[in-house]
Amino acid sequence: MMLSFKLKRILLKLFSLLSVIRGYNILVVIIAQYLAAIFIFSPTKTLYNIVFDVHLFYIVFATICVIAAGYIINNFYDVPVDRINRPFKTRIDNYVKQSTKLKIYFALNFIAFVFGCLISWRAALFFSVYIFAIWLYSHKLKKYPVFGLLSAALLTISPFLAVFIYFKNISVSIIFYAVFLFLVVLVRELLKDLQNLKGAILNNYDTFPVIYGERKTKQLAVLLLLVTLLIIVAFTTNVTIGIMKYYFYGSFVMLFFVGIFICISSSLKHYAILHNLLKILLLIGVFWLVLIDKAILIERVLHFFC
Repeated sequence: MMLSFKLKRILLKLFSLLSVIRGYNILVVIIAQYLAAIFIFSPTKTLYNIVFDVHLFYIVFATICVIAAGYIINNFYDVPVDRINRPFKTRIDNYVKQSTKLKIYFALNFIAFVFGCLISWRAALFFSVYIFAIWLYSHKLKKYPVFGLLSAALLTISPFLAVFIYFKNISVSIIFYAVFLFLVVLVRELLKDLQNLKGAILNNYDTFPVIYGERKTKQLAVLLLLVTLLIIVAFTTNVTIGIMKYYFYGSFVMLFFVGIFICISSSLKHYAILHNLLKILLLIGVFWLVLIDKAILIERVLHFFC
């Protein structure tokens, strides 16, 4: 009976820790980095050489350590806000003591730095800056309207930057895709700020909606969506992206309607739904990377089975 109780307690704490570090997001980042490496950044390398590239593994592992640590430190600073905006999740997260979370935070960052050193001094420097940037965002920048918004979007797409730096491969399609991701993430962050408006006001966070109001925040979100739609049109008409063009066609339709619903929405529930729709769109985009070049996909499949 005692063993069963201890086991349940351990499992509960593990579940709580997974909730804090957003385990599902970590899994998506791993998949996204490997798919980007296979289908975008290193199309000339064989699948075997990419999957079993030790340095790429180090990059992915160091990245997820930094991201997990980032969620922990963000959770640490956001306890007062989350008690208001996410009371149920906060109760789950609090099964692990704050002191334990901080120990895990420092351990994960140290591990990330060590794996960065195993790659090169440049990688170690990159992850050191990444760690500091996440801490700065969690502690200071997120409380300010413009800096918080831009830094949140940049930190979100940084895992792709880590893989890009390793493979040193750049193309027009990569630039377009990065701009598309950045703009969609910006809109998502604005919707998240609208969703968390009450907690931000009560805890003196100067987020964009707090400083400029709900109306101007919605106007900025719609403006960013219009720019994103123009990017999609330019992308699909000027760059060869294979079957992935259908993802952008679908994105165009979804973002068009998201913009309309932003204009007419006024409740936290509506903002939460729109925020989740953009998360789903980004998630689909991760798995759709395999279709960016049909020839590469066919070559990978044939090489795997032959």
